[in-house]
Amino acid sequence: MKPASLRPFLPRPALRRRIPQCRAYAIQSPGAPNLQVFDSNTKYIQKERAAANAESSRRVDYLRDEVASRLCERLLDINRHFPSVLDLGANACNIARTLTTNLPSTPTDPPLHTRLTHLSSADWSPTLLHRDANLQFNTLLPSHTRTVLQNPDTHPLPFPPHSFNAVLSSLSLHWINDLPTLLSQIATILKPDSPFLAAIFGGDSLFELRTSLQLADLDRRGGVATHVSPLADVRDVGGLLQRAGFKLLTVDVDDIVVDYPDTFALMQDLQAMGESNAALVRETNAGLRGLGRDVLLANEGIYRELHGGGGKSIPATWRVIYMIGWTAGEGQPEPLERGTGEVNMKDILESGGNVPKKS
Repeated sequence: MKPASLRPFLPRPALRRRIPQCRAYAIQSPGAPNLQVFDSNTKYIQKERAAANAESSRRVDYLRDEVASRLCERLLDINRHFPSVLDLGANACNIARTLTTNLPSTPTDPPLHTRLTHLSSADWSPTLLHRDANLQFNTLLPSHTRTVLQNPDTHPLPFPPHSFNAVLSSLSLHWINDLPTLLSQIATILKPDSPFLAAIFGGDSLFELRTSLQLADLDRRGGVATHVSPLADVRDVGGLLQRAGFKLLTVDVDDIVVDYPDTFALMQDLQAMGESNAALVRETNAGLRGLGRDVLLANEGIYRELHGGGGKSIPATWRVIYMIGWTAGEGQPEPLERGTGEVNMKDILESGGNVPKKS
């Protein structure tokens, strides 16, 4: 026996009614996708405030001066004269000051500024860029100009193609949101067969502070928040340079360990450098109250327990990634085509690293 149908008892409008269905589709806007990790406006304010107090800002130049010196030592290995050089993300013109001094590795050689004709220093913070404009090192350079840049998220570099024989950058590009696009712009403004040398903070920088703040957060507030900005990993740098069109790549890592009396002195120096957290997901952007006294005190104890080693000071590790890339040019060495090798790698490994002789 068939079950009774309700169709005869329903009003006709109910039978004809259709439930509207609406589908939403995600459509990507034109152009290359741009992932926003840092708040560029916040970073601009941090650097401007830090540079406004010139004496305090100069006191924490120890790290930028050291990295600039090590970066210029890599430039010393390139035996040529550079008519026009760009210092991109110059901060307080630390590279310009280093070029006018004798490097520790070559104290008897003349300063590097004798091997260039014109240096252009460019930065996004005008106060920091002109902080030391009246110091003596500016008069030692053959020719030196300063250029204030606009927001890198919305404005490209204001230099025409093939303008420079070399581009340097020290401890600045790690705050760029769209680093692949900026690297492509750098390759464009470089002349053929010209080097790009840069140094940025790597992903493991201040790992001691990261771990201690996470544990302090978890202990006092029952959760973990972002207090140290994310940084690029050394494994990604080579791919970024190659994607931008650079050749003959060289990437290496250097750890610089600095001792501080306590975590409060470390964070004060970070603020004076303009290197405080500027991530978009930081607590102040989320409407939270930020680090409290209880978290800071817990962080001090945890930091000393995990990384202090029982001493009066605490270490802080800065991981610096150095990168070198060249624009394409005539006469550069090129890798052989695939399949043109004359020695089998298997034979080399089986012979203990010795190249087998041809029969």
